[in-house]
Amino acid sequence: MAQIAILERKCNGCGQCASQCPFGAIDMNNGRPELNAACKVCGICVKNCPQKAILKLETKVQSVNKALWKDILVFAEVAGGKLHPVCLELIGKARELAAPLGFQVKAVLVGDGVSAYAEELRHYGVSEIAVYDDPALGFFRADAYTACVEDYIKAVKPSVVLVGATSLGRSLAPRLSTRFHTGLTADCTKLELRENSDLVQIRPAFGGNIMAQIVTTNTRPQFATVRYKVMEAPVREEEAKGEIKIRKIPKGVFESKVTHVSTVPVPAGKSISDAEILVVGGRGLQKESDLDMIRNLAEKLGGDWAVTRPLVEKGWATNDRQIGLSGRTVRPKLIITCGVSGAIQFTSCMNASDHIVAINTDETAPIFDVAHIAIVGDLYQIIPQLIEKLKEDRHEAV
Repeated sequence: MAQIAILERKCNGCGQCASQCPFGAIDMNNGRPELNAACKVCGICVKNCPQKAILKLETKVQSVNKALWKDILVFAEVAGGKLHPVCLELIGKARELAAPLGFQVKAVLVGDGVSAYAEELRHYGVSEIAVYDDPALGFFRADAYTACVEDYIKAVKPSVVLVGATSLGRSLAPRLSTRFHTGLTADCTKLELRENSDLVQIRPAFGGNIMAQIVTTNTRPQFATVRYKVMEAPVREEEAKGEIKIRKIPKGVFESKVTHVSTVPVPAGKSISDAEILVVGGRGLQKESDLDMIRNLAEKLGGDWAVTRPLVEKGWATNDRQIGLSGRTVRPKLIITCGVSGAIQFTSCMNASDHIVAINTDETAPIFDVAHIAIVGDLYQIIPQLIEKLKEDRHEAV
């Protein structure tokens, strides 16, 4: 690890480091610079200090024996009385990553009455399914679930642990990575596994302006969370394979100080993540009422509608309609974007769609880089024509 150190005997209090820090991570206190929590250890202050009073110190981290850590583990979440679809997608990706290295794919189930789901996982190419089944695990308690998964990780030593970026997964994964003093990359959009078993975790960074490649080189296991609809689920096989292992409940589960008071189910609702056809309105829409045109086209196609972040910020739509890093990830068979520029934080959450049609007046718009069909033109002319054409086709069909 690296850290910034300030040599007070050399510092003359000029304040140049504070004024040039792009993160506002240096405060001047009584004429002396002090680092705050915003420091990214970028080293700009080191280069710009005229007195050479700032140093970047590198601490050598002792590496683990990577040969002792093998295979890929998927946390199989059960939600609403069924396996969450994201866990199947993670199994599909894990099998793809594991094959070149000869790794196996394992899964872990935690909950009350989850043994039945282990049998279903045997149809997806998982070599081993660990089950922690007990009434004490009937509802999610972060400490109890963490204790169970930690117990299995210590037993099998997986090189990689994949967790769905659900509400439960986002609470579980950081607790696990902390217990193993290792790294965690959240909301990955792409995963690659090197020959030395280092996992390349790719995700948008710096507000979506770049795609960062993050590698945990010195510690194991390597943790990553992935959103629903980012990866592709494997085809269910007729033959059931893999061994189911019922694990002993760790002592920490029964020592939990968290108690269950009540459960209030969230009403089931339609999600744009499940839509097979989507029409998306972007910043190119001039007024809120123009969303009626987007909804109309979506209805004629038998699909659903969505928006980009600027429209949510304007109050034109709610967050559950937003596609992007701060919204939903989608993977429909057809998506039509209307007036969407195509920033990375948007495209990284929809570029796996089967067919992408983009409408934009700017022929250099980034959305055209991922589109299968690019239409350069005014959405206010094109969309009404599409709606009329769909009306005509429907009338002729009748």
